[in-house]
Amino acid sequence: MTASKKRSRTIEGDRLPVVHRHAAGIDVGATFHVVAVAAERDAKPVRTFRSFTGDLHRLADWLTQTGITTVAMESTGVYWIPVFEVLEARGFEVLLVNARDVKNVPGRKTDVNDAQWIQRLHQHGLLRGSFRPRQGIVALRAYLRHRERMVEYAASHVQHMQKALMQMNVQLHHVVSDITGVTGMRIIGAILSGERDPEVLAGLRDVRCKESRDTIAKALAGNYRPEHLFVLQQALELYEVYQERIRSCDRKIEGTLRVLNEHQDAPPESLADRRSKRQKNEPGFDIQPALHVLLGVDPTQIHGIGPYLALRLVGECGDDMSRWPTAKHFTSWLTLAPGNKISGGRVLSSKTRRSANRAAALLRMAAISVGKTNTALGAFYRRLGARVGKAKAVTATARKLAVLFYNTLRYGSAYADPGAAYYEERYKERVRKNLQRRAAALGLQLVEAVPSGMGVS
Repeated sequence: MTASKKRSRTIEGDRLPVVHRHAAGIDVGATFHVVAVAAERDAKPVRTFRSFTGDLHRLADWLTQTGITTVAMESTGVYWIPVFEVLEARGFEVLLVNARDVKNVPGRKTDVNDAQWIQRLHQHGLLRGSFRPRQGIVALRAYLRHRERMVEYAASHVQHMQKALMQMNVQLHHVVSDITGVTGMRIIGAILSGERDPEVLAGLRDVRCKESRDTIAKALAGNYRPEHLFVLQQALELYEVYQERIRSCDRKIEGTLRVLNEHQDAPPESLADRRSKRQKNEPGFDIQPALHVLLGVDPTQIHGIGPYLALRLVGECGDDMSRWPTAKHFTSWLTLAPGNKISGGRVLSSKTRRSANRAAALLRMAAISVGKTNTALGAFYRRLGARVGKAKAVTATARKLAVLFYNTLRYGSAYADPGAAYYEERYKERVRKNLQRRAAALGLQLVEAVPSGMGVS
């Protein structure tokens, strides 16, 4: 037998099984997309389509003609979104895969080769689709992300107002905790209306303001130059424009939640309110009842997760936790679980990998917040932070919050905080048992110390 025949027989024997027989692969681009199907399905198995909407529908028509039912594509910027939505609306099963999972072997790289490589990987079942929630949650997520962007833009104009005031040596932000609060907006409005008397401006303070009227008057004696006043006025107007846009987003979010809850039954459990007041930059409507109806449970029972944070988590993770088999799968998707890099039977690294997961960032913020509370989670954060550092404590606490959030949404588990004292007592018990075990291994015995002030009779 010749060497070529042996090599051919080896290749035939090592061929991977076909998992998705009706699979296609798309190399997504900004101006055109390259689509590949199996060679036996069409005389021209690789075709190029422009990114215009009409061309996307022609792409879908061609895939239908060739008998394709499932399509894989790389997540390239935002260019994949129109292709994904058109194909999904036409009834195809669409897999959005991470770019690192479809890297070709080094060598010749072309759009045609990339599309064929994606098709081949998908055909053999070697690709995993990225998570994407259902349509209603996708719309909710889009509104929430846009709202956060509007909040960031508004915050930048608050900084512009502070800079203009500081250039006039009007140190309003040193005597008022928030210049966009009641007192700050009254004083800024009066300054732009032409008022310059510090005593008159200080008289606009709200009764809840901590600083005295005399202190505020001293801070408002400034050098009111026209160019700085112009900048202040423009920054204030832009800030108010973005506040109106944020309110418009709130109305869209409220309407989307109403649509999502149209066919939802009211949960039997009553809703317990843990909140004393609405946090800054939260939507202007009551989130908690709508979220309770949508989920059937109350995730705000978990310390550190308020209504707005819970809503943003639902926007990022969806309302169906069965997409992840276990809580460990969920925390791994969030990149809050330790890494697993092993070679030669030795652990090379267990660091948590870097990620731009928005849900993980929200849980980290919640972990920092809950670390200041007198709860079991707060005690865990502080104990771990003192031992391994704040950064690792934030990640570990965020992981605990993620597990609680997962169990609450999937299994309806109720969360009851045992308290910081309970956690500290359990920690001491674990340390005591560990010391006893180590002492017994050394042939020693631990003896409890007599409390000070107590003698032995």
